[in-house]
Amino acid sequence: MIRSPWEIDQELGLSWYRTDFAGTGGTLRNTPDDFEVFEIANHTMSTGPYLICVLKKKNWDQHRAIKAIASGLGISQQRISFAGTKDKRAITTQYISLYNCSENDISRLSIPDISLTPVGTSQHPIGLGNLEGNEFKIRIRGLSDSSLVVSPESFIQTIAEGVPNYVGYQRFGVIRPVTHHIGLEILKGNYQEAIRVMIGKPGIRMEEREQEGRACYLDTEDPAQCLHLLPNRLSLERSVLHYLVSSPHDYLGAIRSLPRTLRSMYVSAVQSWIFNVTLSLRIEEGRSLYEPDVGDRLIWPDGRTDQTTSATVRAATVQTKRGKCGLALLLPGGTFVPGPGDDDKNISHILEQQGITSDMFGTITKTLDTTFAGSFRPILMKTDLSISHIEEDTIVRFSLPPGQYATTILRELMKSDPISMI
Repeated sequence: MIRSPWEIDQELGLSWYRTDFAGTGGTLRNTPDDFEVFEIANHTMSTGPYLICVLKKKNWDQHRAIKAIASGLGISQQRISFAGTKDKRAITTQYISLYNCSENDISRLSIPDISLTPVGTSQHPIGLGNLEGNEFKIRIRGLSDSSLVVSPESFIQTIAEGVPNYVGYQRFGVIRPVTHHIGLEILKGNYQEAIRVMIGKPGIRMEEREQEGRACYLDTEDPAQCLHLLPNRLSLERSVLHYLVSSPHDYLGAIRSLPRTLRSMYVSAVQSWIFNVTLSLRIEEGRSLYEPDVGDRLIWPDGRTDQTTSATVRAATVQTKRGKCGLALLLPGGTFVPGPGDDDKNISHILEQQGITSDMFGTITKTLDTTFAGSFRPILMKTDLSISHIEEDTIVRFSLPPGQYATTILRELMKSDPISMI
């Protein structure tokens, strides 16, 4: 284990690398074609009101793509469902369902760099439970040290054994890592401050108009004035400002006006940040990622969970060594009840430091019409990885289950400045 030197890694809780070599360096996504994602899913088709389509998009933010599709079809975004959010600067292929749409409707749709291919109908919309995983094909350019990828056997073995299952940069942002900060304010009921962070908090490498628009909101909180300054491409921020122009000071309403997936994203980013920080604390405290201690949480491939005791920890150690189960953390939510383990104690301490209680998750569940009950997340990610070469670049292929991040694997290989990995 070595500590990451990057300030943003420390801020987001991605404090450690499992691998101890210097890294290859390099950059991702020089072009969207460098990053390909293929959704793994098995949909049962039947007669029903939901049209199932394969969505292929290039260099489109997921929420903007869904909004564009809904607009092109003249329907509400609420009629479109999908299993997982895919990367923006990439070529991604995934399934979506559209309620009460026909193949003829789809055939008339024309959006640059978006294609929809109907593949059947279903009685039910696509949801998170339909996602089995994602396959990745990623090109790394500009390596500063290619020795590792010339003889990658040791690295591939380490990835197969498992590395920290950090929630990756995409959940929080790198240019403006604000998602969890917005979520923290929403959880506390500070909706006005949540909007201030969403609109006004600056980032790095911002163009002049964006800097002016964000600074204007921090100074004045005048939505009409800031609308004249923020670039059109900042459609999320602009939609919130438009709402506040028509409904002054209704900050909760502005948040509720966002699509449900976005509302959920902010609070789930808080859970993800707490997971990352807790996992880094476990590493810092010198506790194993592979063998359980008394009080550790366990998770099985079928989703069953347990917590070790002094009477069961030896048997749990045998089970984890055989790969029957793995260690996990319980992400806090409305049903979070801390146990005696060190991880749960650390989570409780983080919640206390941030002024958050489990009741707040329950309250916001009703307020935002979403669910934040808490969930288990494995502390290790493992995959079979292959490395090949095209000219001076490296091609990495692997697959991951739902909720795991390709950049978490790639940061172990590259150890580049995170700004080069988005």
